Amino acid sequence: MDKNIFAEALRENSVAKMQQVAKSDLHNHAGRGGKISYIENYANVTITPPTKPFSSLPEMNDWLNDNIKCHCPPGINNYLKRVEAAFAQAADDNVTVLALDYGVDEVYALGGIDPFIKQMDHLKQTFAPHANVYPDLTIYSWIELEDLEQIYQYKWFNAIDIINYSDSLSMRQMKQICKHAKKNGLTLKAHVGEYGTADDVFRYVEELELDEVQHGIRAATSPQIMHWLARNNIKLNICPTSNVLLGNCESYKTHPIRTLFDNGVKVTINTDDLIIFNSTLSEEYLHLYNSDLMTADELYVICQTGLLHNYIKRA
Repeated sequence: MDKNIFAEALRENSVAKMQQVAKSDLHNHAGRGGKISYIENYANVTITPPTKPFSSLPEMNDWLNDNIKCHCPPGINNYLKRVEAAFAQAADDNVTVLALDYGVDEVYALGGIDPFIKQMDHLKQTFAPHANVYPDLTIYSWIELEDLEQIYQYKWFNAIDIINYSDSLSMRQMKQICKHAKKNGLTLKAHVGEYGTADDVFRYVEELELDEVQHGIRAATSPQIMHWLARNNIKLNICPTSNVLLGNCESYKTHPIRTLFDNGVKVTINTDDLIIFNSTLSEEYLHLYNSDLMTADELYVICQTGLLHNYIKRA
């Protein structure tokens, strides 16, 4: 039944019908995962979404501060309201498999791992009780392995996600972090290939022994690396609107997910920072279909790839 509704939703360009279909969002930063309208309704304000691509990640973060965070409660409650929005959006869009990214700094900001877990579990049960949530621990800079051990011992996180855009971590340090996480039974992910080259994707996956890549679209420039990713069953969690609004591809019509899919790479469709990019998961599928980039059957295969996850449910 879901497949029929899925195809009808695409043909009719119907967000409402697409919301009836179970979906996964495997690349979603928790504090940025809600809808702009959620904050508008909460604060009784009007927020104009971005109308053109950002020139850089700092410009994107400035937009978030100037248009979203300024309307949320002060202090840690600002963050909690935005995470609440992410859970509420997952429920509205029938996201049944949800991998939310939380930073180590966010864990500490809530007083440590125990109060953090209690707060996140409360938000999940209140706003998205039917979603299967698989939390990722995002690591931006070096953290002592003993400190990570204190977090892992609660067995709440399912994966780590390394984001090293500022080059604050050496490859040696990232290997240590990944080896330690693997020892603790976590899935290994990293942000790579949103910028840079196909070789960057290959190097990170091979040296860190990654299970999944967040973005990875630069791999589409190398047939050899695409075939290597396909052979090694590496999944790329791709965010089309994020890629367009950060200038990493020109349009939906030219998005490299087409090339990756055609070369056998396992891909999923996700939102990244919905509260910035203003495109729900249902709308992401419609964008790719309406641009004539992919067929309904192909998009349904991608949808099922996300739902057929291999995580151990912890939350």
